[in-house]
Amino acid sequence: MSVAVTIGVDIAKSLFQVHGVDAAGVPVLKRQLKRGQMMRFFEDLPPALIGIEACGTAHYWARQLASCGHEVKLIPPAYVKPYVKRQKNDAADAEAICEAVARPSMRFVAVKSVDQQAAGVLHKTRALLIKQRTMMLNAIRAHLAEFGIITGAGVAQAVRAVGELAREEKMDLPDLAREALSDLARLIQQLQAKLSMIDKQLTRWHDRNDVSNLLETIPGVGVITASALVSSVTNPASFRSARHFAAWLGLVPRQNSSGGKTRLGRITKGGNRYLRQLLVVGATSVLRHARSGRIDVLPWIRALLERRPAKVVAVALANKMARIAWVVMTRGVEYE
Repeated sequence: MSVAVTIGVDIAKSLFQVHGVDAAGVPVLKRQLKRGQMMRFFEDLPPALIGIEACGTAHYWARQLASCGHEVKLIPPAYVKPYVKRQKNDAADAEAICEAVARPSMRFVAVKSVDQQAAGVLHKTRALLIKQRTMMLNAIRAHLAEFGIITGAGVAQAVRAVGELAREEKMDLPDLAREALSDLARLIQQLQAKLSMIDKQLTRWHDRNDVSNLLETIPGVGVITASALVSSVTNPASFRSARHFAAWLGLVPRQNSSGGKTRLGRITKGGNRYLRQLLVVGATSVLRHARSGRIDVLPWIRALLERRPAKVVAVALANKMARIAWVVMTRGVEYE
């Protein structure tokens, strides 16, 4: 019987589909495994090239299967889809993964370490708590407006109202509404305390990581952005250039070119939305300080501000920051 040299694995919570081919590309392995059978099955197989779609649990299984002596590669799901023949099911997905992983031009996702995933969990938790805090702040602002109490624009004004509600200071509110809004205010304060604790944990992780400290030297990149980049980008050298890295983040124009005519549109918004958001926010901060005269910016930024909207310039600067970050990570040098 021929030996499977290339294997595609469609992973799930409890049932896993395996599809393997030999050196000639002939299918020799089609099997469904339960979660508890995975490691025993692959430990008994000779070393092979294994492809897995990059998803939430893919990095864990990549590390586990690599410990059995196999070469494991993670593939973005969008690159697997063209290889699915007609109807979609687990067996067809595993076959498509097996086909895609053997392509010489295929792009792969680097496997994250446990430490990187732990830092990523911190960032995801922080983003979720910020979203919940924003929802509750907006709810309090809207409920107060129903009784003619306007908190004013900006987060600071809403936070001031939250503090008054938490301290149960006198407001022109019915007792029933005051009690409900006071509960919301106390929840917001608890969220803020948890966010402060997570920020301290991220700062400690950042201080221990040399690459994260190098990234902090870039204007507009702070502890949060630097640690997020390091926790998300395992091998920056896998990108052929700084432009490819910026394109992966979705900070390049979308193309719709044909017949030799180049048509560029808005940014693609591909890749990691969280990293793109942090870079754009950092660029906006740099521009705000530049307009106030507190810092000097490069001439091209000043010239762009004169003819384009500030948000467009912020995205252009975020693209530049992403390229600089790639250079810093690949060369291991500080920004100058």
